[in-house]
Amino acid sequence: MKKILILLLIATFSFSSCEKDDICDANTPTTPRLVIVFYDINNPSVLKNVTNLKVIGDGKTEGIVFNESATGDEKYLTNGSTISIPLKTDVNTTKYSFILNSGNANPTLTDIDEVTFNYTREDVFVSRACGFKVLFTFDPSTPIVHTSVPTTKLKWMQYISVEKSNIANENETHIKVFF
Repeated sequence: MKKILILLLIATFSFSSCEKDDICDANTPTTPRLVIVFYDINNPSVLKNVTNLKVIGDGKTEGIVFNESATGDEKYLTNGSTISIPLKTDVNTTKYSFILNSGNANPTLTDIDEVTFNYTREDVFVSRACGFKVLFTFDPSTPIVHTSVPTTKLKWMQYISVEKSNIANENETHIKVFF
């Protein structure tokens, strides 16, 4: 009888120490990135691919990685019509340099525009395993500040349109850029 009681106690203690695994599923939505889609300024309904676009955050020396399998500067370049970039989660503004034709041997063919995104942030609890995510809402009065670099050149991004003020997921276009 004592052996059965001891076995029951051991079984009880071994099962009572089990906890649910705290693993965040890779499919759980986290802080969304800003989705930017590029269009032809002459035909606004037609998507337009950028050529060797490099996007560098303010104060950074390296760009956003668009192609993880590439090496050298190639991993920072994209040639598509859509990009997704992160916004800062600890301040209400993020500034990027958008460099078109980056790495071109002829520097006069390289165009740089700076875009500052202004927004408010909301921390949203996802789960115990995943923690919090941040949702963004563009500032209604000044969502974007757009300048060219150097200021003597024309902006290659001719028009920027905010399509969605709330950035809650990556399944929709937030910004349209016409060039």
